[in-house]
This record gives sequence, C-alpha cells and structure tokens, in this order.
Amino acid sequence: MGYRIPEETIEAIRRSVDIVDVISDYVQLKKQGRNYFGLCPFHGEKTPSFSVSPEKQIFHCFGCGAGGNVFSFLMDIEGISFIDAAKRLASRANIDLSHLALDDQRESYTGANEAKKMIEAHELLKKFYHHLLLNTKEGQAAFDYLQARGWTREIIEQFEIGYSPNSWDFAVKFLTGRGFSLELMEKAGLVIRKENGSYFDRFRNRIMFPIHNHHGETVAFSGRMLGEGQPKYLNSPETLIFHKGKILYNFHQARLHIRKRQEAVLFEGFADVVSAIKAGVAYAVATMGTALTEDQARILRRNVESVIICYDGDTAGIEATFRAAELLSGTGCHVKIATIPDGLDPDEYIRKYGSERFQRDVIEASNSFMAFKMAYLRRGKNLQNESDQIRYIEEVLQEISQLTNPIEKDYYLRQLANEFSLSLSALQQQLERYKKTKDKHNDDARERVATRQPLPKKLLPAFQNAERILLAHMLRNRDVALTVQQAIQGEFNIEEHRAIAAYVYAFYEEGNEPDVSLLIARVPDHLKPLVTELSMLLINEEISTQELNDYIKHVLNYPKWLMLKEKEQEKIEAERKKDFLKAARIAKEIIEMKKQLSIS
Repeated sequence: MGYRIPEETIEAIRRSVDIVDVISDYVQLKKQGRNYFGLCPFHGEKTPSFSVSPEKQIFHCFGCGAGGNVFSFLMDIEGISFIDAAKRLASRANIDLSHLALDDQRESYTGANEAKKMIEAHELLKKFYHHLLLNTKEGQAAFDYLQARGWTREIIEQFEIGYSPNSWDFAVKFLTGRGFSLELMEKAGLVIRKENGSYFDRFRNRIMFPIHNHHGETVAFSGRMLGEGQPKYLNSPETLIFHKGKILYNFHQARLHIRKRQEAVLFEGFADVVSAIKAGVAYAVATMGTALTEDQARILRRNVESVIICYDGDTAGIEATFRAAELLSGTGCHVKIATIPDGLDPDEYIRKYGSERFQRDVIEASNSFMAFKMAYLRRGKNLQNESDQIRYIEEVLQEISQLTNPIEKDYYLRQLANEFSLSLSALQQQLERYKKTKDKHNDDARERVATRQPLPKKLLPAFQNAERILLAHMLRNRDVALTVQQAIQGEFNIEEHRAIAAYVYAFYEEGNEPDVSLLIARVPDHLKPLVTELSMLLINEEISTQELNDYIKHVLNYPKWLMLKEKEQEKIEAERKKDFLKAARIAKEIIEMKKQLSIS
C-alpha cells in the first residue's frame, strides 16, 4: 500500500474506532433507520444528504458525491495526510505508534510539517505568556486588570489567558532559543521582519487570548493593549494554520455543551464569551472580531439547529445582528435574538447587573428573529405619522410573507392588526398580493434558470445500471463477485467500473470477507466516492441466479449492440452510395448479429 504503517496496524486502528463517533465531532448526526444523517461538511446544504453507515463504517453524501471510510473523512475534512489521520485515530483508540518511524526528519518545513511547527510554537508561547501573567511581576498589572473586571484566576486558567511583556524581542529570543526558524515564525504571524532582515515581536505589552482551532490546538492570538495605545486589539494575521473566517472562538470547549443543550449563543468578542462562561452560559462562542462568515454559519448549523445571537446593543451591534441572523436563517438555523439594553455589550452588562440577571433577562428572554425584525424596522420612523405608519406596516407584511410557518404568520398578522386597529382580513388580502408577486417572481426566476440549466439527467442506460447493481452486490457478497469474475472478468464497459471490479477481485482473492471500509483503504482516492455510492445503493439483500445472469448479459451484450449500430450505419451509407450488393451483405450480417443477441 505504500504506507509506513503496517497493514495490520492500520486494520487495528480502523476496527478500534467508530466512524459515527469520529464524524460526530464535526457533524450533528441523527439516526434514521440503519444509518445516520446530517448536513454535509463538504458543501453547503439545508437538507441533510450526508449519510454515515455504522454497519459498513463508511460515509457518503448524496448531494456532492463525497465518500470514503474514517481515514479518508479525516484527510478530507482536515486536509491532512494519511499518516496524520492514522496518528489521530490511533491516539483516539489508544493504539501506540511510537515504535514506528513515521516522521521523516529529512523533510523541510513544508506542508504538514510547517503547520506542525507553527502549532508547536503557538502552544509553547501560550504556556509561557500564561505563566508570565499568573506568576511574575511583569504580569501583575495585567492580572490586576483582569481581576478588576471580575475574572477569577479559575476563569483565567480555563481560557489560558496570558501576558506578552513590553519587549521588542522576547518572543524572538524565546523561539530561537528553542530551535524555531524565525522565517517560519514570521509565516506563523508571531514575529515581524524588518527591512534590514532582523525580527521583532508582533505582540508587546498585551493581554493575550489564545485562539484554538476546533481540535483545541493553539493557532493564533488576540492581544488586548494594556493601558493606552492603538490598536486596542491586535490579532494574528491569516496563516497556514489560522483562517479566522473558519474558526469560532471557544468552539473546542463549547461543542459538547452546544450538542447537549441543542443551542448555541453567538457573541462578537472574546471578552463577551469569557464573561458569559463565567456567568454560566457554557454554550457560548464568538466570531473572530469580524462579521459572521458563511463557513462559520455552516459550522454552527452542522452542530445545532437553534442559535441565539447576543451582540452589542449599540447601532453597529444591531446592524451586525441583523446580517448574522439573515445568514444563519439562510443555512436553516432557528434564530433568536438576545437584546442588550442601554447600548451595552454583554461583558459590560454582566459586570453591571450580574450573572443571574444576564441569564434570565437577556439569554432566556431572547426573541424570535421576526420580533427583532419588527423592532429593527421601527427605527427611524415616527409611528404617530400616517406616512411612516403605512410604510412600517407594508415593510412588516413583506417580512411576514417570507415566513413558512402558518401559525407564526397568523400570530404576527394579529399582532399588527391589534397594534394599529386594522382588520385582519385587510392585512390578509395585502399579504396575498405579496404572495402572488413573490410566486410570479419565483416562476420567472425558475424560467430563467431553466433556460440556462441543462435538462435533468436521463435514466442510466441499461448496461450502466446493470454494472452498478452487479458491483453493489459484489461489494456485499463474495460468491456474487466470484460468479461475475468468471463470467465477465474485466469486461465492464465503464472504465471506473473496470477498476473497481479489479480491486474487488483482488480483495477477495487475498481471503478477505466483505468489508467496504477495508476495501476503500486499498482503492485510489478518485474511486473512493464511487465505491461508497455503490455500497449504499438500495438493492435486495439476495439476488437470484436469473437476475444475476440478466445483469451479466446486459454488460456483455452492450459492445455487441454498439457493433450492431455501426453495421446499421454502414448499411445506410452503402445504400446512399447505391452500392446495393454491399448493403445486402451487411444486412445479412445484421440479421446474424441480432440472432446472436437474442440467443445470448
């Protein structure tokens, strides 16, 4: 197989981990029948089409076609090598690989090795910054500041908050003293290179918030200036290991709480999350100091259905809340809005009013997205003014027309009717007009798309369907594979099917029992999705001899049908050239070929 891990060790790892458990770290799975389903992590979707089979220990997405076993899932989702995937799974299964020489010391700092070194440097700096904050005179001012904000030593330790000293070369000396390349550390965002070629620290005199990826590895920092100075917050740049639009702060700690509660609270900043955790909201995460991205929204949706947005109560926070809610709703999340009064941010509110009031009056009192929209649309309008009042009612009706839940739609219609003393029937009539306009717009859009899109896929040709069904049975039944091998050998008509058949024949000849997950480890990457797709085809558990023979005939006869078509074209061409003698000879050949096809 070309791997540096013995096959028996790979097999032991594969059998010791459950693919459902591994994928559940990334995707919220729900059992349906014999398999588990969730939202595909490899493409955006609202309806689950991603299937995991605990019986076969494989996954397959019916939307994008991704598929494979537990090794290929980790390789695809993390962008890592087979060796690294095997290491992670071995660690999970408590299988010791230390006796194997898996790290090639001759490799340069490239790819996975660079990423590993970058993470190692971040982990070391994090620990030292944390030590400086808690145990040294240099960090005392920073520690006092955090305690003045109400953050206990326990919460500081939980988030591994640290302090970077007011020095231009502390990190430079610290990292070089431990053998790290400063050129690589610049790529990691920890140091900055001057024009003269020397280096200096990126973070100086700052309270350091380590940023972890979703596995808990430190990949970046956000440093808050201690005292006066700009910028107030300085974040690590985008690097090989840190993509801020794909990471949610504290997700590695909050994920289990999110899954257990089936709800997440989304904040804007790190301090808000730390204060929320201190206040007992353990299912709290935050964006990386920027607007919520589609990737972050999809991460939340894959793990939970309900999200509470708790952003700052000022104008900018309200605008950001609206955008984030729209994005999360678009992914299929049920969105609620926790409103912070008086223009405060969550951290300020907790410090001013305490944890209990924050949970009761903010988080538990969160409103629906529609209620937030209605409050949002009121802004800047004088509802005592007839013109503003009518404009507000029309804008709210437009939003109500987008609701899919009839009960929710009726609730807000009645609320609107009561507030402005309007008849419910008048509002319903106007809503119906919006619906007709919307339906017409959708029909026009569908028509435009139809003119651009190719026609839907036709049903597969009989021979291709026969090959797929044969391979599906071969993957599950050794005897079927043997029968097909004797009858067809490698004469499948589609190249990928020929390749898969060859791997299946070899797999059984080695004495293996049917095991799709084990087989997938042996096929090339480009064939893995097709193998998983075929293994998940809905077919009868048993196949009769007659049915099996019919499928084999379809496969073997297809080349003959192609030859027959060629002969028919030759006959037509001979007749066009008035070569009737040749046409008659070809006609006899065609009759004989048809007889053979009907006999076979």
